[in-house]
Amino acid sequence: MKILLDAMGGDNSPDANIQGAINAINKIKAEVILIGKEERIREKIKEFTGKEIEQVSERLKIKNATETIQMEDTPTIAIKHKKDSSMVVGFKMLKEGEGDVFISAGNSGALLTGATLLVGRIKGIDRPALAGILPAYKSQLLLIDAGSNTNCKPINLLQFAQMSSIYLQNTFGIKKPAIGLLNIGTEETKGNELVKESYKLLKEKSEELDINFVGNVEGRDAFTGKIDAIVTDGFTGNVFLKTTEGLGKFVKRTLTESFTQNILSKISYLIAHKPIKQLSKSMDYKSYGGALFLGVKKPVVKAHGSSDAILFEYTLIQAEKFVENKAVDKMIEAFEGKKQ
Repeated sequence: MKILLDAMGGDNSPDANIQGAINAINKIKAEVILIGKEERIREKIKEFTGKEIEQVSERLKIKNATETIQMEDTPTIAIKHKKDSSMVVGFKMLKEGEGDVFISAGNSGALLTGATLLVGRIKGIDRPALAGILPAYKSQLLLIDAGSNTNCKPINLLQFAQMSSIYLQNTFGIKKPAIGLLNIGTEETKGNELVKESYKLLKEKSEELDINFVGNVEGRDAFTGKIDAIVTDGFTGNVFLKTTEGLGKFVKRTLTESFTQNILSKISYLIAHKPIKQLSKSMDYKSYGGALFLGVKKPVVKAHGSSDAILFEYTLIQAEKFVENKAVDKMIEAFEGKKQ
């Protein structure tokens, strides 16, 4: 297996990307190909390890790309004109079978445009969507769409539900994933027109499409561990995602400060150290990797733009698992030639 990693994409590139790959290489079986300016990548590897790349691992390789798509670049223009950018080169390698999955923390719009135009949508899927994994009580929660489609139709949310079900069945082994529709209330009549129409469509089609639709889910109930995936439009999903990440950081910071205020709180921390550490770990979104772009013909992963080395490491581990479980192949089988 070959994992293609955009070494030049993201706020902390190329340092975090390269360090993450170095950290992950002995925890995965796959070969990792760093895509970007070869000379700079070699310099960074030497700086981080004191060794040449060939001495670090025979499974760590470089593919030279002379250009970089910047965060401020217009997505369509960047994909069409920066043909030797690390992102476009990565997509071309993925399409031509020179890699099994592509990861980038770069310009989100360009990544989604490139995945759709250069790799291509699965036949039968109207709009691919970002699926992010979040921590939940004794489990995890899949959020789809996490930010790629700000304006959606009911058919899109139905397909998001079907894709998330296939993904969870094949990657996490959940036989009948519980799929909920994010809403302001649990009643069938609640929500805006998109949500109300989507509810009707999901209820009507769930049995036919093998979706375990459990109805509307309020944001406060999403993390109970009873829901495996929540479906929403990309605008609402992205707000939900970033609010959740911000809340996690707030809780961790508040706990840290409360246990360092005085000598008594420090003693209390020593006693409660283990459960606090477990709580902190369970709330850390970094350990869940990036967001998968479901609905395209080959596996594509969007890492957080602010990814550090730890997040890149986990994203590489996640990507290997995603490929091994052939979730994309299962989606192609499910959607090929079908009309929802």
